[in-house]
Amino acid sequence: MSRLAGNLRSIRAMLVCVAMFSIMDMTMKLLSAHFPAMQVASIRALSALPLVGAYLFWRGGQRSLLQIRWPLHLLRGAIGIAMLALFTYGLKTLSLAEAYSIFFIGPILITVLSVFVLGERVNGARWIAIGVGMAGVLVVLRPTGAGFFSLGGLAVLTAAVCYAVSAVAGRVLARTDRGEHMMFWLMVLMAIGATPMAAPAWVPVQAGHWLLILMLAVSGFFGQLALTEAFSHGEASVVAPFEYTALAWGVAIDWLMWKTLPDEYTLLGAAIIIGSGLYLIRHETTHAEAEHP
Repeated sequence: MSRLAGNLRSIRAMLVCVAMFSIMDMTMKLLSAHFPAMQVASIRALSALPLVGAYLFWRGGQRSLLQIRWPLHLLRGAIGIAMLALFTYGLKTLSLAEAYSIFFIGPILITVLSVFVLGERVNGARWIAIGVGMAGVLVVLRPTGAGFFSLGGLAVLTAAVCYAVSAVAGRVLARTDRGEHMMFWLMVLMAIGATPMAAPAWVPVQAGHWLLILMLAVSGFFGQLALTEAFSHGEASVVAPFEYTALAWGVAIDWLMWKTLPDEYTLLGAAIIIGSGLYLIRHETTHAEAEHP
């Protein structure tokens, strides 16, 4: 496959990925109106297990299922529970556009963590981009201070930190473990961890909720597959910017489902975060081309 063909294939996969995860997040927001955040996290993991299990067997991964790096898988499972519960809690009070704008800080945080965990070097230009991105988050959280003390905003920000830690741990795991094993054990460990914590306040699932749960399972599963596909064939620097199309999905879904639109602070903050992210990606691409012409 040529470089151009690989990039185009990965861009299409990323667009599908963003669409699927946007549907998943919409479904989680709808479910959060009926169930506690931890129960939504539990339902997310439990509903995905049949699909993930079938995919594991289709890929023949059951033969080496236990040959994994358990400490890192356990870490990702615990972080995954916290991330989903916090993000779901944030969706109770925030629109999808607001939540996405704050969550966009995740890729920038991954760069920061890569310095300390993966030993990557970050020069002055990268730190400037990281600082600008952080400032964009503060704008979304409201420069007046009212939004900054919003529990929903802080919950999504903490979920973004969890996402960054999980992503870096995933990079380390990918050196030795198969992708289907990472997907399978993440869902299993999240189900095992979140369900007992949700049990004391468990709200019975009504018949009208099963369609939402099915949507949650299918969109989450295919979103994860598309994400894996996106970074398997194309260059990360080409594919990553298309993650920001989530904001367009968030605005569209907010308007169609709840008749709300983002305010000027959300749009300004999102523009700052996206701009810093695109600059960081462009800088990395130029730097890599200079080192390996």
